[in-house]
Order: sequence, then C-alpha cells, then structure tokens
Amino acid sequence: MTTLAADREIEALMALHPKGFDLSLDRITRLLERLGNPQERLPPVIHIAGTNGKGSCAAFSRALLEAGGHLAHVHTSPHLVNWAERYRLAAEGGGRLVDDETFAEAIARVARANQGQKITVFEILTAVTFILFSEHPAAAAIIEVGLGGRFDATNVVARPAVSVIMPVSMDHEAYLGDRVELIAAEKAGIMKRGCPVVIGAQESETALQVLIETAERLDCPTFVYGQDFLAFEESGRMVYQDEDGLIDLPPPRLPGRHQFANAAAAIAAVKAAGFEISHRAAEKAMAKVAWPGRMQKLAQGRLADLAPKGADIWLDGGHNPGAGVVVAEALAEQEEKNPRPLFLIAGMINTKDQSGYFRAFKGLVRHVYTVPVSVSDAGVPNDELAIRATEAGLTAEPVSSVASALMLLRDTWDGPAPRILIGGSLYLAGAVLAENGTPPT
Repeated sequence: MTTLAADREIEALMALHPKGFDLSLDRITRLLERLGNPQERLPPVIHIAGTNGKGSCAAFSRALLEAGGHLAHVHTSPHLVNWAERYRLAAEGGGRLVDDETFAEAIARVARANQGQKITVFEILTAVTFILFSEHPAAAAIIEVGLGGRFDATNVVARPAVSVIMPVSMDHEAYLGDRVELIAAEKAGIMKRGCPVVIGAQESETALQVLIETAERLDCPTFVYGQDFLAFEESGRMVYQDEDGLIDLPPPRLPGRHQFANAAAAIAAVKAAGFEISHRAAEKAMAKVAWPGRMQKLAQGRLADLAPKGADIWLDGGHNPGAGVVVAEALAEQEEKNPRPLFLIAGMINTKDQSGYFRAFKGLVRHVYTVPVSVSDAGVPNDELAIRATEAGLTAEPVSSVASALMLLRDTWDGPAPRILIGGSLYLAGAVLAENGTPPT
C-alpha cells in the first residue's frame, strides 16, 4: 500500500491543480527543467496512446520484453487501488511495483522542484515517472499516455523508440474533440519525426487515415495493423504475421478476441523498438501476460463469496462504448462455449457515454444492477444510471452496492449458475478489488 507520507504528498499537490486549466506542456516542461530533464536520460521508450487497449498493449509489451530477458519499466494510468500501481520498476525475474520509500521520496523531490506553482497531479506524477525510470537501469521504458497525446504530460519524450496508437474512438470529447478524426489527430501528436510508429487495429477508417497521413508527413517508418502485421485465430491458436513470416502461438492469457489484435500491436511495437522476439519468448509472454481489472476473473474473495453458488464473475474497468463492444464480444464468445445467463453490475462516472456503453450489451445481458461509484465525485447516481441502461434497451434497477447486487442475485435467482460482469468504470474496478481483498500486485 502507499505510505501515509506519499498520500500526504499527493493530497497536498491536489490543492495546486489549476482551475480551468488548458491542455499544455508548459508546466511539465518547466518542472522537468528544474529537475535536470530526467526524460532525456530514459532507456528506449515504447510510448502508447489510444482510446482503448493502451494498458493491454503495455502489459503485452512488458511480457514480451521480460520473456526475452530484457528488463523493462512500465508506467500506466490510472491506478486501480493504489497510486504506486502506476510505476513498475524493472527487476530480475519480473518488474516490481515501486516500493513505498522510493515512491514517497520521488514525490517529495518533484514537489520541492515545483515550488508550489499551479500544476496537475498527473503532471507531478509524470515527472515522478521520469525520475524513477532515469535512475533505475532497464533495457526499455513502456509509457502509457494519460489523456489524448499531443498535450499529454508524457509527450515530452523527444525520440521514442516507437510510438504506438491503439484503437481510437469517442472518449473525453470535452478535451479532445467531438469527432473521431479530431481525437485521432490528438493521439497522433505523440508521433515524432523519423521515429517508428505502430498503428493498432482501428475500427474507424477516418481515424486510420488521419494516423497514416500524420506518420507519412513526419517521415515515420510505419507499421499498420491489417497491412503490415496482423493476428488471427487458427485451430484454437493465435497466429501472428508480418513481413518476417508467421509465428504460431498459444492464445493470449487475457480473455477476448480483441486481445489478439492488442498482442499483435505489442509484438510489432517491441520489434520496431529494436528488440528481437524469439518464438519461445513470444509463447512465454502469451502465457504469462497479466493486466488487472480488465476482464479479470474473480474466483475468490470477500465479494466473490457473496455471489450465487458456482457463479462465473468477471471484472472489467472499460468505460466507453468501444470498451463495451469488445467486452460484450468477449462475453459472447464465452456464451458460445459455455452458455450461462449473464447479469451486469455497473457503475459509471458522468464524463462517459453511459447509454453508449450499455447498448453494447443489448440482447446479451438478462438484467442490470446499477451501483454508485463512491470513490469518485463524478459518479453517476445509481437511479440515474438505471435510466440510462433502460434507454439503451436493457432492464435495470438501482442497488446500493456491488455487495448488495451480488446478494440480491444470490437470493432471487433460481436458474443455472450465472455469469456476472462487474464493469463500467476503473474507479469501480479498483473499489471492487480492494473490497474483495485482491488488490493488484
């Protein structure tokens, strides 16, 4: 868990958050100059943007590098339970989350350098990323974008080993634009002239065209899913293909057909960054990859014990329509293999398209229980969220908590053991992991 010292540092920094701030790199650039520009002393960077799939790509990239014997740092956001989850430092035998003392000390150093000026907490924590990753040896640093790309605080890395753009769809419209081509342009802002670019599977041809045109304008060696590389299922296996040939692999440990494309993007990215991937390393990576809170099975724990006997419980923090589609597809695959009645327990925040998320589950989910997201001030009231689910064509009712929903289902459902998805928010996913007693490690 985060130390009290680290918590106090972060809480104090929250008071410095500029009101009505504009997306800009000025604050982070000023701060990094005072810290001696640690972002210039990083190992080769795999920089990942996109609306969905960023975290999965980071997880696959880490698994591939470590399976090949390369030490890798990983920065992801947001965290689920603990701030320290954002920083995985390279270590023999697999990376480790930053320890309490190192984390608290790095936050304090960055806070002193900021000198009390207006700044966002994400900018402070990004500076912490660069401090930690520049001072601990590694072969690579995998860095996930927080919001957008062009003005994201991580976008001060001048020469990434590779920039990766995962699937782009509608999200954060207030900051990034209300059309997919505008959002794609913001994501493309992490591309740097002459540096390799990997473009993951895109649902929107418009977004894809924006990404390709930007890469071409910047003279970036470009690798596009479906053109230069791809992955497909064959006889229950995953086959990866690029100009070097085919690699026959076990299916990824992460559930869902969408993970084939995410894995493929990571393979292409690691190769574009200059690392060789042996067949053996790729096989090992597919078997070991882990990404908490994304189609994570809850087999046991305090909350899991409240569910109907034999229930199949899944937790996923996806929170926009695109994420709803891929999660629904993953559950539909499970339904084909092992039919069970599906119930959804959902909590969401008010910056997300709630009806759009719910529409992905029409015809698949029997009933929705809506719950408050108490860990965020932006949580949608559970009764209002039930209305959004109903508008999307589902039957829904508000309940007070995930625990209440599980017990209600246990006490009222008299059919076969159900499949249960808990989803709609990373805040909710984190709260569930904490309450269940299974925090990420």
